[in-house]
Amino acid sequence: MTLIAPPRARPRGPSASLLDRFGHAVVRVFEPPFRALQRILGVRRMPYVFLLPNAVFFGLFVFLPIGINLVYSVTGGTALFPSQRPYVGPEQYAYLLDCGSYLDPSTCREDHFWRGVANTLKFTVFQMVAMVLFSLLAALALNRPIRGRGFFRAVFFFPVLLSPVVVALIWKWILQRDGLLNAAVTSLGGQKILFFVDPSWAMFWSVFVSVWAHMGFYTLILLAGLQAIPRDIYEAAEMDGTRPWRVLTRITLPLLWPNLLVVLVLVLIRSVQVFDEVFVLTGGGPGTATQMIVQYIYTTAFANQVQNFGLAAAASVLLGAVLFVLTLLQLFLTRRRAA
Repeated sequence: MTLIAPPRARPRGPSASLLDRFGHAVVRVFEPPFRALQRILGVRRMPYVFLLPNAVFFGLFVFLPIGINLVYSVTGGTALFPSQRPYVGPEQYAYLLDCGSYLDPSTCREDHFWRGVANTLKFTVFQMVAMVLFSLLAALALNRPIRGRGFFRAVFFFPVLLSPVVVALIWKWILQRDGLLNAAVTSLGGQKILFFVDPSWAMFWSVFVSVWAHMGFYTLILLAGLQAIPRDIYEAAEMDGTRPWRVLTRITLPLLWPNLLVVLVLVLIRSVQVFDEVFVLTGGGPGTATQMIVQYIYTTAFANQVQNFGLAAAASVLLGAVLFVLTLLQLFLTRRRAA
């Protein structure tokens, strides 16, 4: 018969004893009212008591603003309070969607809205391709047994910890007319490049800065997926003499596809609602070359001389509908992956 020794008690210091006394005091304070609630409601209804505070705050800060926004989207005028705004029904939506051709923003009554939509689509496509490609390359490199791997992983993830406004200000300082990059160009005998005057350059740097700032997060997701792939598969492929490119395309990418799918959806959602980085970096310029849909909503509601809250609310409802569809797509893909 084998005797199993009882587990040793952990050493208890003064701090542990103080925490225990505090915990017991809290339990003694809250135990009587919760026992009374349990007698009244029953054991099965007690979980709703613990969920109630979160539900109240969620409703107060999520559902209530959504409802107010819907009210503003069907009212007109320039008054701030809903009671002072006349009901106009779907007039705001009809005004936004009135276009001769949705592929040509100049044929739309509210051309700034559709230019924002076109810029957001362009930004989303370029950013998705660049983000997924460079995140995948970085994850593949950081998954290899290289020296200083932990340091390089931290370096790639560090920009994610910075505020988007801070990131945009840093790159704006680098890219401005007398910035660091132009100083390097002129020191090599070149001419200064006006990055924020040329629309193509402005869009390029908007995408670049966004990729630089957030690539570490998506690299981390892909790196976790790579580390979850069994090493036995790679050892078997190496024994068979499989070429590296074939290993990548026939083993790594198919097994990494669920993580790639999550990254694609997350990048898509974030790209559609981009605002702070591009707004601080370019201000939406030159002209409206980098004005995104969220900036249009902000400008229409708060920055214009005549603040049109109803039109901005209608635009935000349309954007919210797109994000809702993308969220449903993410949930569907996540459940399909789990199944």
